[in-house]
Amino acid sequence: MTALPTPGHIPVMLPEVLDMLAPRDGATYLDGTFGGGGYARAILSAARCTLWAIDRDPAAIRRGEALQAELRAPDGTSRLHMVQGGFGEMRDLLAQRDAPMLDGVVLDLGVSSFQLDEVERGFSFRTDGPLDMRMGDTGPTAADIVNTMAETDLANIIYEYGEERRSRRVAGAIVAARAEAPILTTFRLAEIIRSVVPGDRSGIDPATRSFQGIRIHVNDELGQIVSGLEQAMEMLSPGGRLVVVSFHSLEDRLVKRAMNRAAGRVPAPSRHDPGAMRAGQEVPEFRLLTTKALRPTDAECRANPRARSARLRGIERLPTAESLTSAPLSTERRP
Repeated sequence: MTALPTPGHIPVMLPEVLDMLAPRDGATYLDGTFGGGGYARAILSAARCTLWAIDRDPAAIRRGEALQAELRAPDGTSRLHMVQGGFGEMRDLLAQRDAPMLDGVVLDLGVSSFQLDEVERGFSFRTDGPLDMRMGDTGPTAADIVNTMAETDLANIIYEYGEERRSRRVAGAIVAARAEAPILTTFRLAEIIRSVVPGDRSGIDPATRSFQGIRIHVNDELGQIVSGLEQAMEMLSPGGRLVVVSFHSLEDRLVKRAMNRAAGRVPAPSRHDPGAMRAGQEVPEFRLLTTKALRPTDAECRANPRARSARLRGIERLPTAESLTSAPLSTERRP
């Protein structure tokens, strides 16, 4: 099958994602974070399958609709179905469209390259733009947060989501600055943060962690991950696979914990928590495809610096006795 080009976008760890997902003809997959469409294009090129794609960004939906047109058959149908919304609501979004059970789900967490590169989205402080940071087009912006949130709450999200040790100092500087004039641009917020957070040997901009914390809060990214992982595993058919690429420790920790729990690899139960003991004794419905996270190759990191922090994990729903006896030979996965 001819590969579909992916203009202006480099999907991270694409060969590893495809190898783990193992697309096959006649199957149904979900790309829960369409973004630039890199994984979607590759999946649709690898097999004559059906793909549902979710993204809350209207710009991503427009890119997907262009790909839909490329794939449109003479009878007007397409193997790609675009859905606007958050992947944390995938169950309801697909149920409304009578989508079938899924043979595989891929999630590429965090902000997309397109969003980082679009100045007007306000995700990056490398160029000056409006302080927005929303992945979609609804809800409070980052400017709303930094100009109205209480100092203690602001310090908490910067510490918890940005892992910034000087979060109280950052929050205090923001509150002092906004008393003089509203903080409306990425450059101004970055300058305020840099005034109280010194650089270090890592070479990472001092504003990076605080920007991450605010962005995660604006988009409820961790809440979306928890909900999305639960729903994705629930919607997988026997033998179906969930493949997740994360980009920082907060994301990866949630993915690791959810997958280990589903595969029965829970921590030793406490005698003070009988419920945990029962959960640990249940027969697992999943098996891990990765006992520890896979990392990108050195060559990929050189070619695409944004891949450097990527971690890849996967899990597979165990086949049931019924599915093993009824599955046709054509549905067998390649080794």
